[in-house]
Order: sequence, then structure tokens, then C-alpha cells
Amino acid sequence: MENIALRRLARANGVPLWKIAAQIGVSEPTITRWMRFPLSEDKRARIEQAISILSQEVE
Repeated sequence: MENIALRRLARANGVPLWKIAAQIGVSEPTITRWMRFPLSEDKRARIEQAISILSQEVE
């Protein structure tokens, strides 16, 4: 499975993929497809930033 580190980061911070998708302005199926393959640095950075922002809202 690709992007395990990102998936674990999101799960550890209580952030579901659908919220990440909404935060970065893509649909849930789009982010699910992105997570199946190695990500570009740009996409990885966008997802990490979204997780960071959303994890602050969870706390």
C-alpha cells in the first residue's frame, strides 16, 4: 500500500481522508485515488498541511 506514512499520520491525528479532501479542494474519490500511488512533492505537502490544520481543529 502506498503512502502508509500519510495514512498513519492522518489516523493518529483523528483526521479522515474526506476532511483532507475538503480542505484541499478535491473530492473524496480523488484523494483516495491519489493515495494509491506515489505522490508528487506538491501533493504530499498539500496533504500534510491539511492534516496539520485539521488536527488543530480536532484538539
